[in-house]
Amino acid sequence: MSKFQSAESYSNDKYKLLPIRFSEAYDNKYIVTNMVGEYEILDFDIINRLVNNDVIHDKNLLGRLYSKHFIYDGTDHTALKLLGLKYRSKISRLKEFTSLHMVVVSLRCDYTCSYCQVSRQGLKADFDKYDMSIKTADKVIDLIFSSPSKGIKVEFQGGESLLNFKIIKYITEICHLRGIQENRNVQFVIATNLSMLDDEIINFIKKYNIYVSTSLDGPRSLHDRNRPKPENDGYDLTIKGIKNIQENVSLSQVTALMTTTGRSLDYGIEIVDEYIKNDLSAIFLRPLSPYGFAITKKQINQYDTDRWLEFFKNTLDYIININKNGYNLMEQYSSLILTKILSPKDLGYVDLQSPSGAMIGGIIYDYDGSVYASDEARMQAAMGNFKFKLGHVDENSYEEMIGGEFILDAIDKSMSVSVPSCTSCAFLPYCGSDPVYHFATQNNVVGNKQISGYCKKNMGVFKHLINLLENSDEETKRILQSWVRY
Repeated sequence: MSKFQSAESYSNDKYKLLPIRFSEAYDNKYIVTNMVGEYEILDFDIINRLVNNDVIHDKNLLGRLYSKHFIYDGTDHTALKLLGLKYRSKISRLKEFTSLHMVVVSLRCDYTCSYCQVSRQGLKADFDKYDMSIKTADKVIDLIFSSPSKGIKVEFQGGESLLNFKIIKYITEICHLRGIQENRNVQFVIATNLSMLDDEIINFIKKYNIYVSTSLDGPRSLHDRNRPKPENDGYDLTIKGIKNIQENVSLSQVTALMTTTGRSLDYGIEIVDEYIKNDLSAIFLRPLSPYGFAITKKQINQYDTDRWLEFFKNTLDYIININKNGYNLMEQYSSLILTKILSPKDLGYVDLQSPSGAMIGGIIYDYDGSVYASDEARMQAAMGNFKFKLGHVDENSYEEMIGGEFILDAIDKSMSVSVPSCTSCAFLPYCGSDPVYHFATQNNVVGNKQISGYCKKNMGVFKHLINLLENSDEETKRILQSWVRY
């Protein structure tokens, strides 16, 4: 009688499932994910074997399923503890609560963009009426530092934010000092069209290491049509401002965003080339959002989600080829998602959070002291929907604002793990919940995901990126992996 049993006796075909989800990904292949977004691409018959605890003969696959905590042996709970640790790391941002604080310092603007989401006022409008006052700014600062977050980002918005540069200076100087006193890491961003940029502002940006975010929709003809300025010098001022910051502060201190209008769809290559021409290292391929003037001026109906996804995929392919040819250009939305897919890190992007990033991830203070759960909530208020208004700096404390009944209910319902269609979706660890979007489009904070443009857009992007990660050439995979941010 042998001392040892046969090798077959030691094959581990007895295992227990840990929480997994699966969805069709591409070409009759299915993606299977665990609670933290680790994934495998499997044929359906393998999934059938997996969920029915049938023998999986591929030992390499079986090893991956164990290592990624899709299964465990049923007795050693180390796997459960490790999965719990990964999940805790993934959602650690929640304990910080509100870290992004957007401050609208002026509603006035010198542009007349047709897709603008904001109920802006003209350049000659009464600044006493439409610019934030020092009194309001003081209360905003106190509310910012009422957040428990150790890392705070203050983003100045408009209208055109630099029209009220004195308040930007005031808030920045005080927040910088309080950050030192309270041991907080405070960062600053100015969102601006750059038309008001001058030497004083450049020196201030340099002194406080302020990042600048601007809009560049493409080459001159496209940019000036999308973002008209009465003097017809919008493109020239934007490029001049970008160059000014790059030369006098640093190349990395200025980033640009583009918004995809209907006329943008045929110019993906030209848009990307414009970014390269101006030494920019990142581009964000953004669709129109269903808020504000984008609806009232019919901009939102210029194309559907399918057309935008086609534009996104084709433009992303071109960006990847640009990288292969030696120019490093990152597509930022892909970067956010790839970071979720390929790392234990969640960057806290507001639109891809569950529970909702509105209020938890970011909060916005309007020029008049009104406070909203997100920038999109402010846009909804401009159209008469005040459901997502948290309160006012003159009337409410931080605790009162974050404890509103409607807001707490919306956050509760934004837990995707308990939402129909989301709870069984394999892409749930990468996605989020946007109650403001769904309230705007379906008059419901949860929304029917079968007809949700938010869901359709994200599912299309997720599937495309997974397909590229699995089936593209090694150089493409390397480029995509290099976009992961830790």
